[in-house]
Amino acid sequence: MTQFKNSMPFLTQSNNLVLEDNHAEFENFWCNNKLDFVVNKDTKILSFACQIPNVDPLACLQSFSHTNTLHFYWENRSKQEAVAAWGIARQNYTGSESRFDLAQSFVKECFGQVIREGENTLSLGKPSVFCSFTFFADPKESEPFKSGTLFLPRFQIVKKNKNCCLIVNFPLAKKQDKSNFVNLIQQKLNNINWSDVGRLNVEKENNFSSTERDQCQDPNYFKSVVASALDAIAVDELSKIVIAHTTDIRSPVPFQVIKSLSNLRQLHPDCYIFSTSNGSGQNFIGASPERLISVQNRQLVTDALAGSAPRGANSTEDLHLGNLLLKNRKEKREHKAVSDFIIERLRSIGLKPQQLPLQLLKLSNIQHLWTPIYAHLPPDIEPLEIVALLHPTPAVAGVSTKVACEKIRHYEKFARSLYAAPLGWVDSEGNCEFIVGIRSALIDGDRARLYAGAGIVSGSNPSKEFDEVQLKLQSLLKALV
Repeated sequence: MTQFKNSMPFLTQSNNLVLEDNHAEFENFWCNNKLDFVVNKDTKILSFACQIPNVDPLACLQSFSHTNTLHFYWENRSKQEAVAAWGIARQNYTGSESRFDLAQSFVKECFGQVIREGENTLSLGKPSVFCSFTFFADPKESEPFKSGTLFLPRFQIVKKNKNCCLIVNFPLAKKQDKSNFVNLIQQKLNNINWSDVGRLNVEKENNFSSTERDQCQDPNYFKSVVASALDAIAVDELSKIVIAHTTDIRSPVPFQVIKSLSNLRQLHPDCYIFSTSNGSGQNFIGASPERLISVQNRQLVTDALAGSAPRGANSTEDLHLGNLLLKNRKEKREHKAVSDFIIERLRSIGLKPQQLPLQLLKLSNIQHLWTPIYAHLPPDIEPLEIVALLHPTPAVAGVSTKVACEKIRHYEKFARSLYAAPLGWVDSEGNCEFIVGIRSALIDGDRARLYAGAGIVSGSNPSKEFDEVQLKLQSLLKALV
């Protein structure tokens, strides 16, 4: 794949960056090579944090990341927040059974190994474990992503407003002196020319109009599935189901992941722009409007997001379409299923959620019914417990969850993989951010699979639901290069 510069570790960014030392292990680490020892639960990990100049984390990912290692990227331009992480200090894959419990145990274990050094009082300087979970807990061996993928990165850049922090997580072999490696890290960082690596290198765009587009499912199949789902709803087998649709695209040249992410953040500044990789050259990217949970200082925020309408061609039409959406019984019924589910789940573990009044979330090409929900999280409840409790919400599965998921497996001819699944991170102080991987695409060299879905309830129209899916797919089609 060509979206990343090949093998460009920090070591090669400047003529002054090569340090003459005898620490081959440290050079292996810095160049993103395999270490000579196994990193396990007993390995101490030096986590060094320092403030760096104002850079673009996406540009740093472009310069430093490799296609053969894990990476994670997340950005919300409207909040002026971005995170880029790459390389593996420690990793784990969870099986299908109790995967969120296993993930939480791994997170706790990782932070128990960490020795924080440097400017560790920086609010942005907390090491994080990055996580991705597939929609269904039991993906096939042939699928690109495991049930749960977790990693503590070697390198992490966090940006908030104009403040930037770099975190380096270096595993220490037995009897190694941490102070020696703190000095080595500082020497390396002092020689990086951030003005060279902190700006995005945007190559000439591919002629996307020349690509061959093949739809995985034709419109008639999708509409027939919606009709079948409506029959099941009519006899009370379930009250809602979310049917996903895919479009497969082949390009004459490999897709440029970094450039596509750059386009997405320009086109959708109010969405969460994301990318995660499997270390085998496949990337899952997208522009999701949906936050699953955010926890900051034990304050939990989640979103009920369901019910959609297009944006208007002008402010008058846009206001009119928004008012119609707020009054639409079918859309409000679909939305209420999501908000009721979230409130009920949070109350089931003793939380006292509060919700704001129903409002509109207006994105570049679509608007949604939106209810923010808040709750205080007591110390004995961990973030991944909430992720396990809420996934999948009716916004991406249906009601009842069990029946809807069974029918999704029956109706959909493709694997959801990370589509509509939890993607995010947990930091060393229990803060977290997880989004739902919708409006997304799996990128594999010159091939891309685009995903979008529609919520089906009583009163849904197959043709209109197909039109809604096409509208959602446009957020990706316009950005992929």
